[in-house]
Amino acid sequence: MSLLRFVPRLVLLILWIVTALLWVLAVFPLVSQRLRASVTQGWSRALMRFCGIRVVVKGDPCTSQPFMLVANHVSWVDIFVVNSVCPTSFVAKSEIRRWPLLGWLAAGTGTVFIQRGMRSALSKASNQIKERLERGHVVGLFPEGTTSPGFDVGPFHSSLFQVAIEAGIDIQPVALRFLHGGERSDYVSFVGEQSLLQNIWRLLGTTGVSVEAVFLPVMPHADCFQQGRSHAAAHARQGIRKVVMVADQQTHPADGS
Repeated sequence: MSLLRFVPRLVLLILWIVTALLWVLAVFPLVSQRLRASVTQGWSRALMRFCGIRVVVKGDPCTSQPFMLVANHVSWVDIFVVNSVCPTSFVAKSEIRRWPLLGWLAAGTGTVFIQRGMRSALSKASNQIKERLERGHVVGLFPEGTTSPGFDVGPFHSSLFQVAIEAGIDIQPVALRFLHGGERSDYVSFVGEQSLLQNIWRLLGTTGVSVEAVFLPVMPHADCFQQGRSHAAAHARQGIRKVVMVADQQTHPADGS
């Protein structure tokens, strides 16, 4: 942990997020969805660099848009890790909306916020997801509904898988594996009673953090429709869990990430 490393990184992070927010407010309403997606991807890549995170891409992101992306959940950076590879409108817990700067940026880039434990909130989120899919967006879910240390994958909630099935789109699972110093680690996982500021302190004060984003084979809509949402969720979890729990491997960064 180094204060000399933390301070300049924090300054860059804040300046970058403020700049992004100004773009969201002033420019996004005037430009096409394609340009907004391209800008969001570029911001996310830069944000990961400022945080000292190397993103390693494995597998092939789906190119047939729209589609639904589902991933395991380890940290608040997961949204930006995925966006650095594939611009995505995520579904996230409502608490994130109230985070200073990061929450505002997430909202401005199309995140759907859902209040956990409320049936009416699920219906509202489903309608917002359908709207984004109809506009050709990629929509991302964290079906565990919470973060984990990253060494295993919790049960998946299947409710929002139904939106993809009804919309007639494919689903692609993505496994996120966090490493620190080349080895699997929960050092920057956002779990327990840790605050956002505490987690940012740990992340910005260290080096050698990398995240593998493993894009697994696409689950065709026809298969998901035939098998139903519960089986689709279980199949996605099984594929992600198999990758997440694989033996530690040395990792090298992908070009441009």
